[in-house]
Amino acid sequence: MDSIVKVKATAPMPEPAELNAAERLATLAFDDMRRVDALILDRLQSHVTLIPELARYLIEAGGKRVRPMITIAAANMIGCRDEAPIKLAAAVEFIHTATLLHDDVVDESGMRRGKAAANLVWGNASSVLVGDFLFARSFSLMVEAGSMKALGVLSAAASTIAEGEVRQLAAVKDTGVSVETYLEIIDAKTAALFAAAAQVAGIVAARPIVEEKALETYGRELGLAFQLVDDALDYDGAAAKLGKSVGDDFREGKVTLPVALSILSADDEQRAFWDRVIGQLDQHDGDFETALAYMREHKAIEATIEAAHNRAAKARQALAIFPANEWRLALEALASFVVTRAH
Repeated sequence: MDSIVKVKATAPMPEPAELNAAERLATLAFDDMRRVDALILDRLQSHVTLIPELARYLIEAGGKRVRPMITIAAANMIGCRDEAPIKLAAAVEFIHTATLLHDDVVDESGMRRGKAAANLVWGNASSVLVGDFLFARSFSLMVEAGSMKALGVLSAAASTIAEGEVRQLAAVKDTGVSVETYLEIIDAKTAALFAAAAQVAGIVAARPIVEEKALETYGRELGLAFQLVDDALDYDGAAAKLGKSVGDDFREGKVTLPVALSILSADDEQRAFWDRVIGQLDQHDGDFETALAYMREHKAIEATIEAAHNRAAKARQALAIFPANEWRLALEALASFVVTRAH
């Protein structure tokens, strides 16, 4: 029997007062995002019951849809109100969801968006295969949008994300990872999709290349700020804000910016500590607290948050060439909001 995905009753549009920047953008994009969500649910349909069941488990788990909202907001900012941005926004969300399903298998994560990771509920094989299904659906939507250039940008982003994840996997337990390498990894695994999500709006609107590039820069810098804040929060005892376990990166031996900066400033004793807990993944009770103490000593978390602020500022600056309409102001506010999560 065909699987039927039932659309939940749409929540009423929230009042604009007392909303943070992400919520204000969601309010502004409310009607368009309803169309995106309806399209997502429609394309989750499959006679294989497990596919929509597992995909909906993650998609409906409370994600803010930031990436597709960037596509929608960028399109509205430059006056593009046809169907292509809706299809591309849904494609962006499918790519993002597919990568989350795959990442949780690779990282053996316990939580995602405050719930048990899908691979713990349905198993690794099902999560990987449903992720593949979502990638396939995303490419169908890209083709329907009718722009070969947009298809090229988003497909290149999907490849770049995979490359970034492989590079990160290869860098696990490597205490020699430099700040430059770390930035290259997060540019690939996170910022590339933000950049593509913004850029394709300019492409389908046939805007001048300078505007297309500005949108790409906005998305990339926003994505870098987003990931820097995530990495800082994982060591700031506030990872629960993100719906994930505190200290996941530490336990997995990932060299994120707080670790890389701490290692750069470490004395011999501290370097031996990092070589043991990250390089050898030989961790004991109290090691996470020791890592936090070293990070505080060298102000590594503060430096990571400062780097996020700098990236957010560059994202806002990239929008200066566009008219200061409500959509541009919302996108600028989103860049500011991304870094306020760290406070």
